[in-house]
Amino acid sequence: MSNIQTSLKDALTINGSLVAAVVDATSGLLLGSEGSGIDIELAAAGNTEVVRAKLATMKSLKLDDVIEDILITLGKQYHVIRPVAKSKGIFLYFVLDKNKANLALARRKLQEIEATIEL
Repeated sequence: MSNIQTSLKDALTINGSLVAAVVDATSGLLLGSEGSGIDIELAAAGNTEVVRAKLATMKSLKLDDVIEDILITLGKQYHVIRPVAKSKGIFLYFVLDKNKANLALARRKLQEIEATIEL
């Protein structure tokens, strides 16, 4: 049984959180989202390209490894992409207000959510 919405609501309890989403990286489609402040459908599609590019680069470099997370630091926000290890092609996408968030605690909480999410 899916717990996507519960997991996303849990992510929004993190200080500074703005948006949380689960995205299908094969299609770029949202499987669920919570929060506001950005066009999450556009962000999901765009960040799908980020994940695909990183995976392609890792393959070209013959890196036998996995992505734990991808951090994009903007002037006012952190954007965190975290693949769901047990569900190939699915990732968590999380946006934080840079002035209010503790990045280390947020990444730790996303790690916990990623480990317990059921699709």
